[in-house]
Amino acid sequence: MTSEACDIFDAPPEWPAERAELLARIAQLEQQLAWFQRQIFGEKSERRHGEPPPEQMSLGEGLGRPEAPPAASAPVGAHQRRRPRRETAEDNGEEPLFFDPERVPVEVILVPNPEAEGLAPEDYEVIGEKISHRLAQRPGSYVILKYVRPLIKRKDDQSLHCPPAPVGVLEGGRADVSFLVGLVIDKFLYHLPLYRQHQRLLAAGVEVSRQWLTQQVLAVAWLLAPIVAAQLSGIRAARVKAMDETPIKAGRQGPGKLKRGYFWPIWGDTDDGGGGDIVFLYRPSRAAMHVREGLGDKRVSGEVLISDGYEVYARYAERTGLIHAQCWAHTRRTFERAKDIEPAATAEALERIGALYACEKAIREQGLRGEAKRDYRLTHAKPVVEDFFAWAEAQVERAALLPSNPLTKALHYALQRREALRVYLDDPDVPIDTNHLERALRPIPMGRKNWLFCWTEVGAEAVATLQSLIVTCQLHDIDPYVYLVDVLQRIDQHPASEVHLLTPRLWKPQFADNPLRSDLSRSAPATQ
Repeated sequence: MTSEACDIFDAPPEWPAERAELLARIAQLEQQLAWFQRQIFGEKSERRHGEPPPEQMSLGEGLGRPEAPPAASAPVGAHQRRRPRRETAEDNGEEPLFFDPERVPVEVILVPNPEAEGLAPEDYEVIGEKISHRLAQRPGSYVILKYVRPLIKRKDDQSLHCPPAPVGVLEGGRADVSFLVGLVIDKFLYHLPLYRQHQRLLAAGVEVSRQWLTQQVLAVAWLLAPIVAAQLSGIRAARVKAMDETPIKAGRQGPGKLKRGYFWPIWGDTDDGGGGDIVFLYRPSRAAMHVREGLGDKRVSGEVLISDGYEVYARYAERTGLIHAQCWAHTRRTFERAKDIEPAATAEALERIGALYACEKAIREQGLRGEAKRDYRLTHAKPVVEDFFAWAEAQVERAALLPSNPLTKALHYALQRREALRVYLDDPDVPIDTNHLERALRPIPMGRKNWLFCWTEVGAEAVATLQSLIVTCQLHDIDPYVYLVDVLQRIDQHPASEVHLLTPRLWKPQFADNPLRSDLSRSAPATQ
């Protein structure tokens, strides 16, 4: 053997360390490659799909097979079958309605019967009519309200009198409350940017500036800010809260650059079980002090904060003494990132976590609440949780797992938060995850794809104010348009000490049955 060959086989002592680093680097790159492939070609849903049942055939599996012989007939007792709704509607000369006639304007078009053409009225008899409906749309649905105020002169004293112009929501403004609310709903509920609404206005023959539209939105947000402040006070008084954060670009940092800020949504459970309230706060950073600003300094007995794994929430809970619960959905996502590197172990972890969600589904289906819900969790979910952590500890002890392995990171993530992940078992008011908060948070990333950013921090604060009320309306099954039209007209005459009654949750039992309407709903329909 040559000296060169001896040099090859006699590796220097530092090679094992270099080899371990290279293996860790290879594993990391493989994880990144698998992640990018899944983003391009794979499914991104967090829903776990089980294997199809073995008795289910694949597409085309049964083609070409002879038909099975018909089953032997058996007599069936006579019975009366209810006629389908469509048949009944056709017999009455109408088709089933696909719209709400109390909310959608209907224009009647009379179709003449050609058989009656040229006949005198006494030559035929109308014995009925058949009705059909079609959905139509005009290019823009804007209406100009023309207020005609008569100027009179009394003959007895020759004095002139004219009624004052109706007071608008914005003093001296030329926008009706219906337009203001429509502007807000289109932008923040349906994510239609103001510049597109401006184009639609021009196409409909209405000439206003984009700057004026922006001013109207900011003015509406300023009027509604006290209601959101009252709603935040109610959330702080709730025993169970949830908090999260999501980035947004707001304010110019320089030529072609925007600052990075954050929306902090805060959810509070309500005693009436009506879905809770939510408030969005805009803050310029992701610093820990914003958690204290949002949740306040006053504590509630037995207060619980549920959040993701961001460490600022744990530090805040430790400093204030409240109970900190963490989200099982975020724990599950850490294992999702490892399924391409460690598919077998990851599948087992997801299966165990899926059993916890099966328990929550059973609780919802049975309508369990309070102690019954707690007992069910302790009986069915707690053993699954304990087995999961025992399994996680056994997996960590495997020598084959490197510290950089995504499964190792997922296991440590879960084990470090085991106490916070157990909180929901003993408290029926604490949800298993923060998915309800993330669903409420969805309008922000949806808006980022449409209106992209906020030019100023003031605009971001307006977004937070308006989204707080719109999302809370949806949580309580309130039409945001009806609510905002009512509240904008009511807030000027409502006592400041009772502003909390205008929050969506308390507004619903107080005013929802007889809300204030705009003059548009009281005016006659425009003629064409």
